[in-house]
Amino acid sequence: MLKRTGLLFITAITLNYNSYSFDFLTDTLDLINNGSEIVVSNFEANLDSMLNLWYVNNSLKNEADSFTAGKDSIIPDFPDSVYIDRISRIPSVVELSYNTIVRRYIEVYTKKRRKSVEVMLGLAQYYFPIFDEIFDSHDIPNELKYMSIIESALNPRAYSRARAVGLWQFMYGTGKVYGLTINSLVDERRDPIKSTHASAKFIKDLYNIYGDWILVIAAYNCGPGNVNRAIRRSGGKRNYWDIYFYLPRETRGHVPAYIAATYTMNYYNEHNLHPRKIELSLANDTVMVNKELHLMQVSEVLGIPIKQLRDMNPQYRTDVIPAKDKSYSLRLPHEHISRYIDLTDSIFAYKDSIYFNPEKVITSPTIYTSSRYMREPPSDNMAKLYYKVKSGDNLGYIASWYNVRVSDLRYWNNIRRNLIRSGQNLVIYVPKNKVNKYKKINSMTFAQKQKMIGKPVTADSTPDKVIAVENGSYIYYTVKSGDTLWDIAKQYPGVTDTDIMRLNNISNPDKIKPGQRLKIKPRS
Repeated sequence: MLKRTGLLFITAITLNYNSYSFDFLTDTLDLINNGSEIVVSNFEANLDSMLNLWYVNNSLKNEADSFTAGKDSIIPDFPDSVYIDRISRIPSVVELSYNTIVRRYIEVYTKKRRKSVEVMLGLAQYYFPIFDEIFDSHDIPNELKYMSIIESALNPRAYSRARAVGLWQFMYGTGKVYGLTINSLVDERRDPIKSTHASAKFIKDLYNIYGDWILVIAAYNCGPGNVNRAIRRSGGKRNYWDIYFYLPRETRGHVPAYIAATYTMNYYNEHNLHPRKIELSLANDTVMVNKELHLMQVSEVLGIPIKQLRDMNPQYRTDVIPAKDKSYSLRLPHEHISRYIDLTDSIFAYKDSIYFNPEKVITSPTIYTSSRYMREPPSDNMAKLYYKVKSGDNLGYIASWYNVRVSDLRYWNNIRRNLIRSGQNLVIYVPKNKVNKYKKINSMTFAQKQKMIGKPVTADSTPDKVIAVENGSYIYYTVKSGDTLWDIAKQYPGVTDTDIMRLNNISNPDKIKPGQRLKIKPRS
């Protein structure tokens, strides 16, 4: 049978609060905490990642915090007897238990991460009806939908340390076994519908082995091999709590975490938690794509933010829908469906030579002449100009002056990593009827070029200057869009990206931002 490693997904359990008292394992709580913290950490990381989704950010952008005053500022606390009674009333076909570990997880959901849980409650209003319908078609109890809470916090882009992916946290091998397409362009582990069908099949297979939903949860997390070993080491016992200490640490925490999530999703009102309004209804409309398409083509023609399209279609890893041999789905905001249908031909034709250049299929080595690449104009209406790079220029500036894309500049001039040098001649294509306008740019000052595009010239936007200091001189460099520390370091003799990080107290090289000023000390 399949073996599952790492943190995957959790299934639902039914309640039997009489079988174990809430003080079960109190004497060994420290040991349990060491294992269960792994799951809490993973859950909180998923919550943080979820808040970066476009549709979450967009929905919460102008929303006031819900805990600032009044009733919402009160965080209730209840005795164990209340939790036991409430859990006993949850309709379910499997057993649930209550103990101090379950209570600890309930407090994580209802006290520690309230705002994030409210966002998750809002997402549940979209995702849970989808899960219910699919689970029903596979004859799976619909309360198993709560396992997605633990694994991904309803984030289709969730990615665990064990390389499990998606709402249901499939590992690569298991995803392939259950029919999910996973390659460099498409990862259907991120597709909410297809991954849910796959998870239902996996759950059903595990239940056919164990006939116990709690053991299904454990096996779904750590693999049937680990569960079978735990059963053997316990002397053949098949109750989850009897084999508890024979299971991997991360698996021990999943069952109490799931019970607490089930409780929270059913009794959030009693804890003054309120679902946030998330506009995921935009994703309800789907069109089928029958040939290659880039999400940027759709974004630019229909005017849909590219981040929104990516979050609505998370399965496309590089923004490419590779519909060559089969059709793929594309989710769009419902108000754009009719425009997509009307403009289908225009969308596929828009910059198709850039996104899907047929010359790249059959091509020959590039011919060099005078150290420049020979490039044909993008169309008959475009003319070629040359721009000589000045000190302080970068591709972002040049692209804005000529009203072209940075990616076009890189393509036309075979530039990698945005690296250009002073004195370099760049090929730029502009409309023929605007040649005279753009011809003048080569002889303009930096201030004149910025003024031409309506950008004021400030101290921060002028080319970098050298400021003398006691021990020599520092160069203060202003980070431009597309810069990396590696690119910046290469512009200065003897300087490495590590030197820049150390001098500017930077711990993460990916965290530099446009407009940030960096101190650089070239070596003599």
